[in-house]
Amino acid sequence: MNRWKFITLIILSTALMGSAFSVIKMGDVYASPLLFAAIRFILAGLLLAFIVRIMRMPHPKHPGEWFKVALIGFFQTTGVFGAIFLSLRTITAGESSILIFVNPILVVLFSAFIGLRYSLLQWIGVIVGFIGVVILIGFHPYYQVGVWIALSGAVFWAITTLLVKRWSSFINIWVLTAYQMLIGGILLLFISEVFGHPYVVFNVSFTLIVLWLAIMSSIVQFGIWFYLIQKNDPGKVSSFLFLAPFFGVLSGLILLREPITLEIIIGGLFIFAGIYLVNMRESEKLPALEKAEEKAKMETEGNP
Repeated sequence: MNRWKFITLIILSTALMGSAFSVIKMGDVYASPLLFAAIRFILAGLLLAFIVRIMRMPHPKHPGEWFKVALIGFFQTTGVFGAIFLSLRTITAGESSILIFVNPILVVLFSAFIGLRYSLLQWIGVIVGFIGVVILIGFHPYYQVGVWIALSGAVFWAITTLLVKRWSSFINIWVLTAYQMLIGGILLLFISEVFGHPYVVFNVSFTLIVLWLAIMSSIVQFGIWFYLIQKNDPGKVSSFLFLAPFFGVLSGLILLREPITLEIIIGGLFIFAGIYLVNMRESEKLPALEKAEEKAKMETEGNP
């Protein structure tokens, strides 16, 4: 992928991703967390599903393929965003973003088990970037239940990253984005009705918030993010998630009038240093995996 295209898409995706925390916080007073999340993703899923149908994009044809879409929807939409919306009720948006964006480290750790290895500089870059996130948002002792909810979201996100990289070749990326959001949103609605105390107050402000989250922070952001994962190394792409809390702080300044402190400046410098180190060398496939993939490719090309 062209470097400038990659950079542009990364910035757009992480800016939408980071600003969503502030937008969710703005809409949090109007609805219960899981119902709020369900409304967002069911609307986003229906809109995008309608678009991909109209454009006649290829859909999954076998039950096994639909199962993969549903599993991604469970981990990404239900798991990750259910955790985000719930955690924001007991901890701050900054604390939630710190814990959710631990997932790049988890991606690197999990990737080691499926045939990817990383250089020492990349590992240092991941650590430096995470230190930057901690400095950027502020370090606090975590003892609330929201901490464990947010950490579970980070685990779900890391798993999703690897699943999309492994399975996304069987389906159009926009079709995957549409139906994983729709399925995940329906699961959130079910969980909200069974285990929660759902309520919602519809007004102009809440409607605008939901539309922004459904279109810009869901359809546009997810589509770009899955596309980047599909075309690049998942560990490298996920390392740029350190930008999302940075954009979250900027959106907090604009939308919530939160001040920019020295910690934000220093944390930002650590983040960019971490990104630079992570991208100094591409992750490499282990020889055994590389040989297996070459053999499979030769066998595929040998068949009509």
